[in-house]
Amino acid sequence: MALQRTPLYAAHQRAGGKLIEFGGWEMPVQYSTITDEHLCVRRAAGIFDISHMGEVLVSGIAAEAFLNATLTNDIRKLAVGTGQYTLMCNERGGVIDDLYVYRSNPEDYLLIINASRIADDVAWLERQHAAFPKRGEVSLKNVSDITAAVAIQGPNTPGLLDQMFPTASIYGTPVVKPSELKKNQNAQFHFHGLPVWVARTGYSGEDGFEIVAPAGFIEPLWDTALKLGHQFCLQPCGLGARDTLRTEMCYPLYGHELDENTTPIEAGLGFFVALDKGEFVGRSVLAAQKANGTTKKLAAFKMTDKSPPPRPHYAIFANGQKVGDVVSGTQSPSLNVGIGMGYVPPALAVVGTKIEIEIRGRRFAAEVVKKPIYKKR
Repeated sequence: MALQRTPLYAAHQRAGGKLIEFGGWEMPVQYSTITDEHLCVRRAAGIFDISHMGEVLVSGIAAEAFLNATLTNDIRKLAVGTGQYTLMCNERGGVIDDLYVYRSNPEDYLLIINASRIADDVAWLERQHAAFPKRGEVSLKNVSDITAAVAIQGPNTPGLLDQMFPTASIYGTPVVKPSELKKNQNAQFHFHGLPVWVARTGYSGEDGFEIVAPAGFIEPLWDTALKLGHQFCLQPCGLGARDTLRTEMCYPLYGHELDENTTPIEAGLGFFVALDKGEFVGRSVLAAQKANGTTKKLAAFKMTDKSPPPRPHYAIFANGQKVGDVVSGTQSPSLNVGIGMGYVPPALAVVGTKIEIEIRGRRFAAEVVKKPIYKKR
């Protein structure tokens, strides 16, 4: 099967991006080096193509009730012009996907879903919609094919966004310029006469924004960002830096920390599970785990001896016994040490616990550390 390409494919080629397969998409893994791009985001600004992500519109009088019955977080807390991180679970409490929900007006919501999960998510949402008592009062529309997005992340991004969007917002949160948006707020701005959404969210642990626009308009937006971005030291960044940045922050990636057999409670994401909002899919299992505990828990770790970088699927040992597997692992560009996350029995997920990671047939010392692994000074 041919790989899918985002509307920025030609732009990546022009910029010298090294393209690889990712979740069925041909995406840039890096342009210069992963370390260079990673540190650029930590110190200045980087721009990422996230057009492979999916977008679903949920609208109608009963949209809030439908989403609250389908997702783990409490949609009622969303004011117009705000967003929240949430999860979509099956009846066993396993994660179908983790996603962001933005409320664009009282009856309209935009779901940003993972690229590899678009078909599964849409099918699950349609199944839930068919069984929803007020299904006639809510509509679903998959707009992934006509929508694109970029993420601009790093401490220099507010100034860049203010230059890209020099006039006041026209919808969503009322602000004079993007830098006035607070975390998780979003607003619509004119860009060359066309309205686009700007949200102060991201996946890097740095200040930053995500911009959602019609697919045919994302390349001019990308080009404008790079042109204006020279004074802000903006660089294009690929999937490699995206992964090292999110691993340092212990942000989950579907297929690594999350899957349909792993719950948000096991993944340490209980903060995003609103057990007090009423019934939702998977609630009974998640409530039982919250009350009684789990058999596995996601732990973050840091290598304590010099070693090759830990990688996914490497075995985790404690007291001479295999106790789990690494789900994400890398060499941290910020800390210059091997880091990662893995599932272990809860008693071994305690900060300070000594463990070993088996790398290429040898075991190297590591220690369970508090999340996030990287902390800004």
